[in-house]
Amino acid sequence: MNSKQQTVRLSDGHFIPVLGFGTYATPEEPKTKVTEATKIAIDAGFRHIDSASMYQNEEEIGLAIRSKIAEGTVKREHIFYTSKLWCTFHRPELVQFCLEQSLKKLQLDYVDLYLIHFPVSLKAMEKCKDAGLTKSIGVSNFNRRQLEMILNKPGLKHKPVCNQVECHPYLNQRKLLDFCKSKDIVLVAYSALGSHREKTWVDSNLPILLDDPVLGSMAKKYKRTPALIALRYQLQRGVVVLAKSFTEKRIKENMQVFEFQLTSEDMKVLDGLNKNIRYISGDGFKGHPGFPFSDEY
Repeated sequence: MNSKQQTVRLSDGHFIPVLGFGTYATPEEPKTKVTEATKIAIDAGFRHIDSASMYQNEEEIGLAIRSKIAEGTVKREHIFYTSKLWCTFHRPELVQFCLEQSLKKLQLDYVDLYLIHFPVSLKAMEKCKDAGLTKSIGVSNFNRRQLEMILNKPGLKHKPVCNQVECHPYLNQRKLLDFCKSKDIVLVAYSALGSHREKTWVDSNLPILLDDPVLGSMAKKYKRTPALIALRYQLQRGVVVLAKSFTEKRIKENMQVFEFQLTSEDMKVLDGLNKNIRYISGDGFKGHPGFPFSDEY
């Protein structure tokens, strides 16, 4: 299938597909599911695949990507693959080692984007880009203050091309999005459909985004699913969005996000759903000087 994926230009000249496939799985889900789902996603037209060393599934994803390359479905240069550096590897001498470990598991020569999973040092990330191990570098879960600290660093060689954060109609990150746009940093949305209900990370008392009546009635109006409305909302705001599903029907369905457009009135209605509800609270990191969620944005 030809991918009709739209892309956004990053500040370093590379291009990122605006719709990405999220691969985080709960520990209960079998690892083979990730390989299967990633193959289905590539067949459905996804070209942007998002993972991280912390997800412990890069071997399985590498297997899926390489098998699709071997079949002739895609070429390596058509896949945009993101990995992330976990907090335990932030010591500068461990950063490149961690990326090399990811590449070994993936059995790929480079990643397209390497992110700092939680706020810390960027210096060592620049070395990975210079060494050709990653084409672009970015950050994840950074608030405005932390982004400013990086951007104002003397001798900054490669500024982060993106900031990947939780973002959905209940947490629309409007101020952070405006700030990122003003600095030519692309905002990438994770948990764009709300979130899985994994107890380790998510408070199960929080409302389920996709059950929201406004999304439900809008889905009826456009003859789409609530998930597609939530994804389309992000694309029209200039946000790159990750859609995570391991169900074949939903993976294929999510590609329909390019087939319709929301009116500006409906975009305003969706803006009005913002409740500053954060599903991934990162409570385990509270008290860390780099904890990003204590500031408003």
